[in-house]
Amino acid sequence: MLLKLNINAYWLYLFMQGMEKFAWTVAVTVIMVYQVTEAGLNPLQLVLIGTAMELTVFLLEIPTGVVADVYSRRLSIIIGYGLLGFGIMLEGIFPIFAIIVIAEMIDGVGYTFLSGATSAWIVDEIGQERASDAFLRASQVSQVMSFIGIFVSIAIASINIQLAIITGGALIILLAVILVFIMPENGFQRVPKAERENWSDLFSTFREGAKLVRASRILMVILLIALIYGAFTEGFDRLWTAHVLTNFTLPPLGQFDEIVWFGIISAVFTPITLLATEIVRRRTDLNSSRAVARVLSYVYAGMILSVLLFTLGENFGLILLGLWITGMLRTVSYPLMEAWVNQHTESKVRATVLSIWGQTDALGQIAGGPMVGGIGLLAGVRVAITISALMLTPLIAVFNYTLKTEN
Repeated sequence: MLLKLNINAYWLYLFMQGMEKFAWTVAVTVIMVYQVTEAGLNPLQLVLIGTAMELTVFLLEIPTGVVADVYSRRLSIIIGYGLLGFGIMLEGIFPIFAIIVIAEMIDGVGYTFLSGATSAWIVDEIGQERASDAFLRASQVSQVMSFIGIFVSIAIASINIQLAIITGGALIILLAVILVFIMPENGFQRVPKAERENWSDLFSTFREGAKLVRASRILMVILLIALIYGAFTEGFDRLWTAHVLTNFTLPPLGQFDEIVWFGIISAVFTPITLLATEIVRRRTDLNSSRAVARVLSYVYAGMILSVLLFTLGENFGLILLGLWITGMLRTVSYPLMEAWVNQHTESKVRATVLSIWGQTDALGQIAGGPMVGGIGLLAGVRVAITISALMLTPLIAVFNYTLKTEN
């Protein structure tokens, strides 16, 4: 059996994240264009499909996170990739609003199996100190694979936009199949079968995680950040493509289709983000909670300014600059937040706490998304995205408070 091979968890984690990002990029580089041009969705519908997915995440983040803590993180990851790939393929096959909603909900289920389990698995396999480096190194690998995926996506989409989305989903399913045969799980102590048959164990694990969050001021702050950030991302992610398509005339690219522009947009910020992530990795003490919090405060402040540049810029060059800086800062922020959360979480409830973090992010998206979509429908996507950016301003006060009170 291949499971008996001495698979290095660190390198497998990089492979998982890289292949996932490649496949994901093949699909999502053109999926928003697909939703606007092929499915004909309006701003409110664009946000509502995201809200449906996030509602699914909100309802299932904790149960799936607890299962990862009690049963198997490996199994949770494999199931997650399988569902995620299937949902993407379904959306690519049927450009119909109702089916896209169902597909996004399936994606949401898959995401909940992955969100807490993946980082909890690697921390248990290689330890917290190496895992903090792995989070940023995997982010860099993902950026490289995403860069390659952009060109693959555009090449396929130039033939058939639906085929690009279907291909991305199929590759994620392939990743799940590969992991069945090669993924180890040596650091996780599984609850004995007799105990696992009792559902009270699931709720007991959740209660331990919730108790830790309530007792930790910093974890409460982290959840507040997730709530605010979630409200911002739902409006921005769902509407930025519509802003580009409706408010600007894309410069001609000879015989190439306008969809190539979205490949260029994605491709240019990748090397910039790779460089920024490496600078952060080298110059930030990833084992210092205070140092990570300080860098995050700068990242979120810059994000507000870059999104405003994107929405308020009057020419195509300015909105591209704002979009690229925003993408760079968002990519840098995630592994830093992941490391920050793990620094304040015990191993036995790590996946559960991470799932609570993910659920809080989803709650922010559920609360903020429909409001931003309604504004987009009534006042236009430019106004809606501007309001999304302003939602981030409370984070400045939150980080100032954290830096003053944290040892």
